[in-house]
Amino acid sequence: MPTPVLPLADRYGRVATDLRVSLTDRCNLRCTYCMPPEGLPWLHGPDLLTDGEVNRLVRLAVERLGVTEVRFTGGEPLLRPGLVGIVAAAARLTPRPSLSLTTNAIGLERLAGPLAEAGLDRINISLDTLDPERFVALSHRRRLDDTLAGIAAADAAGLTPVKLNTVLIRGINDDEAAPLLGWALQRGYELRFIEQMPLDAGHTWRRDNMGTVAETLARLRAAYDLLPDPAERGGAPAETWLVAGYTLADGRPAKVGVIASVSQPFCAACDRTRLTADGAVRSCLFSREETDLRALLRGGASDDMLAERWRAAMFGKLPGHGIDNPEFLQPSRPMSAIGG
Repeated sequence: MPTPVLPLADRYGRVATDLRVSLTDRCNLRCTYCMPPEGLPWLHGPDLLTDGEVNRLVRLAVERLGVTEVRFTGGEPLLRPGLVGIVAAAARLTPRPSLSLTTNAIGLERLAGPLAEAGLDRINISLDTLDPERFVALSHRRRLDDTLAGIAAADAAGLTPVKLNTVLIRGINDDEAAPLLGWALQRGYELRFIEQMPLDAGHTWRRDNMGTVAETLARLRAAYDLLPDPAERGGAPAETWLVAGYTLADGRPAKVGVIASVSQPFCAACDRTRLTADGAVRSCLFSREETDLRALLRGGASDDMLAERWRAAMFGKLPGHGIDNPEFLQPSRPMSAIGG
């Protein structure tokens, strides 16, 4: 008799079906809104979940907890040596979850094909500028050509629709909103603009430096006719718009998305649960509490015990991230250590 699925429900009626799995806290870029130029103290090897431990927890989430979507993140997940095998193991699960990856695409030119063959369904790629010098200023690395090559390789490997994530910062790259959209439309990619969130390692985030979704939409509407997307948004973080007059190669309408995590929070519809690279469950990106599953795993815990602990962690999820509250405190872990 199959084990019953008991979902990751919280006290506010939300059910987590989307699992974000961080595979490493390391990254080969140093984006200014994420980490300092010198990098951060990385997790030590023994602190990271092994490939087998990742596979077990993903299996548990899918088979016991009702997870239907798994996204692998970092840090930079392409730096994880066992990435292709981890994706392949997830693709063999029943029921099979939707599998995606968030990456800066450095190294994707080589790995796009193997990842697609392993079962990866689609990909999200960070691209904040098309200007090589701005890329260096934003990331402290001269790797724009590698990122663009990775984007093209993902498209060629069938990891479509290729979605691009852009963070706009006032006075730095916010003038690129319309040019980036034009570039994406030409190639059939779906661009999403994400508000900068208070998750940088230096805790230097300021709301007045953040390009808001309202400002971004105003810039886009000056160049394009945007129409409301009739598709159901559900728990998706992005609000999408149809770009009038543009279609993809398969005939579907072209879209652009905006993710207003700060100015227009969507916490009431959140369906995400998070697993850090060192095996901690986080109920929210901005949570200041974690539940350690790694110690349970290594202590011989059964699947039942792990599932129960995971459900308890999610049941206590707060109603919202509280960025607008005067008492809001930024999480001690930066985005690179939490997972996107």
